[in-house]
Amino acid sequence: MAIQNPPVSQTRSFSTVFLIEMWERFGFYGMQVLMVTYMMKKLGFVDSKANLVWGAAAALIYATPAIGGWVGDKLIGTRRTMITGAIVLALGYAMLWIPSNNPTLLYCALGVIVVGNGFFKPNAGNLVRKIYEGDDTRIDSAFTIYYMAVNIGSMVSMTATPWIRNYVGEHYGDALGWHTAFGSCAIGLLLGLGNYVLMHRTLAHIGSPADEKPLSLGRVAAVLVASVAMVFIAAAILQSLSIAKGAVILAGVVILGIFAYLIWISQKSERAGLIAALVLTVQTIFFFIFYAQMATSLNLFAQNNVNLSFEMFGVHLFTWIPEQYQNLNAIWIVILSPVLVFIYNGLGRAGKDPSVAFKFALGFAAVAVGFFMYGLGAMSAVDGQVSSWTMIWGYGLYSLGELLVSGLGLAMIARYVPARMGGFMMGAYYVAVGISQYLGSVVANLASIPEHISNPVESLSIYISLFNKLGFVGIACTVVAVVMLPLMNKLSASHAESRTPLPAVHSEE
Repeated sequence: MAIQNPPVSQTRSFSTVFLIEMWERFGFYGMQVLMVTYMMKKLGFVDSKANLVWGAAAALIYATPAIGGWVGDKLIGTRRTMITGAIVLALGYAMLWIPSNNPTLLYCALGVIVVGNGFFKPNAGNLVRKIYEGDDTRIDSAFTIYYMAVNIGSMVSMTATPWIRNYVGEHYGDALGWHTAFGSCAIGLLLGLGNYVLMHRTLAHIGSPADEKPLSLGRVAAVLVASVAMVFIAAAILQSLSIAKGAVILAGVVILGIFAYLIWISQKSERAGLIAALVLTVQTIFFFIFYAQMATSLNLFAQNNVNLSFEMFGVHLFTWIPEQYQNLNAIWIVILSPVLVFIYNGLGRAGKDPSVAFKFALGFAAVAVGFFMYGLGAMSAVDGQVSSWTMIWGYGLYSLGELLVSGLGLAMIARYVPARMGGFMMGAYYVAVGISQYLGSVVANLASIPEHISNPVESLSIYISLFNKLGFVGIACTVVAVVMLPLMNKLSASHAESRTPLPAVHSEE
């Protein structure tokens, strides 16, 4: 809860949240970048099972923040819930540090990570919003810098953890290499928590009303019991693909039911906006299906069909580890973000800034071209191996699409959904994004490689077939977005900005 004349500057308060967020994302992306290949190479999962297990985990990771934000606002406080989440996440990564290849331990560790992320993610963002509450001139810049923290943490970890795995594996054994890499994620969280202990006074005046009240033992006990139960529920969902599939179908029915109910009870003047919000939610789900390929099909494509040596004009520059190619997403986000801001500002000064709906269509077109780029690279493949530069340009277009599409979802829904339905709608939106994570793993399995195929030439055609299909789906999404432009422009003209839009949902949120 922000107060007038805070005892410390906004910048110092923001720096505290910025740093713990950076280390939290270091841990999360360091774990994510290795998880699918760990399940295949150390636990013996086939690629289709590894994809689905991670897809189910990602779905839960995206859905639980809707609950964690409520816990922070109403039960134990925003600051307390954020720190609780960081501690729980460190525990989850530490469980992966244990040198065991027991799948049950993995499922339980992922369950702990699901709960920790649910506590941490929404409350860290809420603290940033509360720090700059009432300061509209600085809040946009603050969230832009905050998003940079995400990409700094992910860039470092997605480069470091595969290298740690390889280095420790070569010198001390392969098994120790994997678990030490996961252990580094736990160390990252501990560093973030240590920094928070040193700087926590800068946030003493920031938080929800619950932060200012003594902890209620009853509420703490209820949160603890519910958290433990959620860990076991998540573990059960992850180890049973049929339960995971059923949960996703149920969640989809619930989301459609929520939209149908809201449209039914809405006033006539509100229905066009709600229908538009439904279309945007479906479009965003399609985007996150594309996004889910990074840790699944694109990751495995790099394992099997990419020449890992970067060369320019016949000169060898460096060699990457296959998992490190996922890092290209964060690198391109850092490169493209200021470029887009510069373009938007220039067009805005000229009165020609394109509508967000147009940016939506342009983003899907970029994603489509990005996936077609892999097929283009395959035309010059040598022995089933495409050039590393194919990955660079494919990820570049894919990341441009992310900046144009995923950053607009909640902000546009906030514009078109009546204020009295806003909180309900936000939770439904997050669950919808979680559904798309699981659907993304199902789509990735269209490129599942049969066990009898080990020749890169044969696997290349399988992956390229999937990427071309995704390219055509991207074109279809572009067409739908273009068709929706007149309605979106009409809604934008008729809906006055009566409230601050919800924060943008980027790739990691």
